[in-house]
Amino acid sequence: MTMTRRAALMAALAGSLMIGAPAGAQDGPLKIGAVNPYSGPFAQYGDETTRGYELAAKQVNAQGGVLGRQVEIVRGSATTAQEGLSVVEQLVGRDKVDALIGTYISSISNSASETALNYGKLYWETNALAMSLTERALPNYARSGPSAVTFAERSVQGVTELLSKVVGKAPGEMKVWLEHEDSAYGTSIAEAQKELLEEAGVSVQIGAHSFKAIDLTDSILRAKADAPDVWINTGYVIDTNLLLRTAQEQGFTPPVMMTVGTGDTSETLEALGQDYLEGVLVVSYPRADISETYGPGSDAFLDLYRSEYNRDPIAPQGMNAYFGAMLLFEAIEAAGSTEFEAVMTAAKAIDRPEGSSLTGYGVMFDDTMQNVRALPVIAQWQGGQMKAVFPTSAVADGVALVNLPRQ
Repeated sequence: MTMTRRAALMAALAGSLMIGAPAGAQDGPLKIGAVNPYSGPFAQYGDETTRGYELAAKQVNAQGGVLGRQVEIVRGSATTAQEGLSVVEQLVGRDKVDALIGTYISSISNSASETALNYGKLYWETNALAMSLTERALPNYARSGPSAVTFAERSVQGVTELLSKVVGKAPGEMKVWLEHEDSAYGTSIAEAQKELLEEAGVSVQIGAHSFKAIDLTDSILRAKADAPDVWINTGYVIDTNLLLRTAQEQGFTPPVMMTVGTGDTSETLEALGQDYLEGVLVVSYPRADISETYGPGSDAFLDLYRSEYNRDPIAPQGMNAYFGAMLLFEAIEAAGSTEFEAVMTAAKAIDRPEGSSLTGYGVMFDDTMQNVRALPVIAQWQGGQMKAVFPTSAVADGVALVNLPRQ
């Protein structure tokens, strides 16, 4: 990619996130500690999330930095909640970071942000979903991306507005099985789904499992016995892939299969195969396949990612993280400081409508510092690729639902 082309793409991306001329320069880099799993089973997704931060930092540095300082992303690896605590102590004490950003896993976000508060540091959440994270109302904690409730709401919209037509039943005639991994992440989404579906008149059954389980046959057999119209699972990559493989082995073929939060990456494609996944739906962070009208700048992000990493994005977590990091840099710039009180005040002053950023998000923080205009989309496996299919405004030209009901 030529430098002229790169500059044009950066300008297009920066347009909806108002990173402007820097304030008075200070000495040294602006250090942001990135708390994510960089080893173990979730390393690929911790890496991808942090690539979003690093790409955002590279962009603002090319424009003069933040507060007149070059942004440096300092990685801190945490694979458990306990490691989240210790890595923040390391990032603050040894690496002297100015603020913290993360993370792929809700339990790590929980412990890391509480430790950050002990050190008087901002914790800016981009990717963790559990509702408890914002319900704590920590004064140093903000979430720029979607929450568990918005993932639940989007999945229920999919059932009541989209899928009822596919299965040929009104919501009051439909049966839905909700499966979920049993941490705060999966539980909070499933609880919200159940409440919303039952309000719509849908018959709901629910099952739970550990994402560490090595055999999920019972989970599939219980769902199969219920014969649902729609089977929905909220989990991580490992347990979701295991559930889908087990469903395949047990001949469990409900008319609609939907996964929430994951199930939309090459790892799942490799594990299940293109033919089996055809038609499976995923409630997901927006990815670069969305309509450019819905997510202005999504095409430019894809080009920049390919230029930097010589491949397509591994997962949609990266673009979501990029959005969050750019919004953080904007809030710090407006605050003139990394002090969390000032950044929170600056962030709450930002007011943008949905559809004003590359992810399709808007910006409006509520009293718990949750961005209530950050919404997921529903995508579908089609020909070995993910295609956004809901809401209608996010759907690219020529894309429609396929292979539903599943046979």
